Amino acid sequence: MRCCFLAWLSCGGDGFGYCSQSSPGQRAGHGSLGFELEAAEADVLEVVKIVAEDPIVRGTYVYENAKTLTGATPANSSSYFGPWTGPGHAFYKVLTKAVAPRNFKDSGDIGTITVRYVVLAQSESRTHLRIDAVFVEDGDHKAHISDGTVESSEFKEIQDRMRQIQSANQETAALLKKRQEEDEKAATLLRLRQEETAKLETAESSLKSLDSKFRELRHKIVVKVRDESTELKSAPFRSAVKIQSLPAGAELVVLIINALLVRG
Repeated sequence: MRCCFLAWLSCGGDGFGYCSQSSPGQRAGHGSLGFELEAAEADVLEVVKIVAEDPIVRGTYVYENAKTLTGATPANSSSYFGPWTGPGHAFYKVLTKAVAPRNFKDSGDIGTITVRYVVLAQSESRTHLRIDAVFVEDGDHKAHISDGTVESSEFKEIQDRMRQIQSANQETAALLKKRQEEDEKAATLLRLRQEETAKLETAESSLKSLDSKFRELRHKIVVKVRDESTELKSAPFRSAVKIQSLPAGAELVVLIINALLVRG
């Protein structure tokens, strides 16, 4: 998955050519970070929702001995940013009672941190993600924008999770491909076995046919002597010379010679 940093927007606009319904005073000086993700919008929405719902605000802290700031809760809107009316999908994370959180310009009082994520599809496989972070003091409601550390840190978490999903998807695809190759190999072996079996059956059938023909021919040319001491003569005449006496049951092959074929 390729994730490309797009821009640091220092203007007060709400991105993508649209503005949220917040007052001009709130938007003044407000910054944001935009990122381009080589991923489908549905996949990005799934991960952003998870990150927006976790309790950690990344890229900031209150105490030096505890640099992981927790306690944030998801929200459907923001009193600072106002409801999102532009294209795409917006998510919010809010942490109250933060004391002078780091990486927000000139923060020095207790107040509320709000992180907004806006997801907008650019194409079927490309999605734009915008992240805004602001700290608003409880007393005079003075807003302090992030120096970019919160936005980039939150994006890194999203990017890491996207890569984990991509890695898992690639492993699943590799397993499916391996399984498909094994199934194809098994199917090929089965087909070859069936073909060999069919050839064997054909050969056995041919052998049986040849054996049957051999027996039929043998029955026609092979005869058995019926009586004991039957005389075998040199020619089929009574006056022919006797060659030997044959016992009963002796087998004789009848050989017919065509004189015309011999002469030819």
